[in-house]
Amino acid sequence: MIKSLNVKTASRSEFVDITSEIQQLVDESGIKEGICYVYVPHTTAGVTINEGADPSVVDDILKTLNKLIPHNAGYS
Repeated sequence: MIKSLNVKTASRSEFVDITSEIQQLVDESGIKEGICYVYVPHTTAGVTINEGADPSVVDDILKTLNKLIPHNAGYS
C-alpha cells in the first residue's frame, strides 16, 4: 500500500514534525503490523528521526547544516 503526504514549508531551512500525519495515515490504512517507510524523493529534503525532548536540537541541526552547506557558496 502506498500513501502520499505533501508537506508545505515556510522557509528555506525548516524542520516539520509529521508524526501525527504519518500516524493518521497508518491508522486509516487498517494495517496492524508491519513497517511504515517514509521516503522523500526531493534532492534537497530529507527525513530525520529525533526524540523531540530538547527543542534546541532542531536549532543546533539547522545551524550546523547552514555552516556545512551555506546557501550562498557559489554552487554550480
